[in-house]
Amino acid sequence: MNAAVAPSQLNDDLDQRIVAHAADARWYPSPRPGVERRMLDRVAAETGRATSIVRYLPGAEFSPHRHDGGEEILVLEGVFSDEHGDYPAGSYLRNPPGSSHRPYSTPGCTLFVKLWQFSAGDTEAGRIDTLHTQWRRGLVPGLHVMPLHDFDGIGTALVSWAPQTVFSPHVHPGGEEILVLEGVFRDEDGEYPAGTWLRNPRWSRHAPFTGEEGALIYVKVGHLGASLLMPQ
Repeated sequence: MNAAVAPSQLNDDLDQRIVAHAADARWYPSPRPGVERRMLDRVAAETGRATSIVRYLPGAEFSPHRHDGGEEILVLEGVFSDEHGDYPAGSYLRNPPGSSHRPYSTPGCTLFVKLWQFSAGDTEAGRIDTLHTQWRRGLVPGLHVMPLHDFDGIGTALVSWAPQTVFSPHVHPGGEEILVLEGVFRDEDGEYPAGTWLRNPRWSRHAPFTGEEGALIYVKVGHLGASLLMPQ
């Protein structure tokens, strides 16, 4: 495990476009043995807004703790658990502000985690098995969408792109965040294979498409510049 000290701030300027490729990832130890993190953005050391890929080794666990700013989790690999249940790959979890739990993983797991990114008034807990949830037809042929959560202009979804799908150029007034889960996502600025994390700032514009591989992506829109909870 990488013993480097984790940065207290990373990609904290929300007006900057960020592309983080999995091949360039650095892993940092967490405060608990057996848990390490690939940090994507962070505004304060262990106490504030953060977006990370988190990896639990088999048998790793955290002590009970509270999430004053809420926590959002997408299980990418393995099985994540807490005292409320077991969540295999494909599980999407929302632990609202003020919730607490004791997380662990018996076989090991990899998670996409967002902390302190709930709006005031957004108190909805969520447990979605995305592997057994129906998809909705998207706006163009070859596109299918699975909404995960919507609140006050902030939307979160999985989007499945069939091979050779093309979306028209469009603008994201509230910004856009993407984690490529499968395949290769593309736009006029580049190619983004599985494991790539992108953050496009407010009022950014692009024309996304896929090639022969297709793609599956996690998407959040409307949250950059939104009034989110902040640590006191």
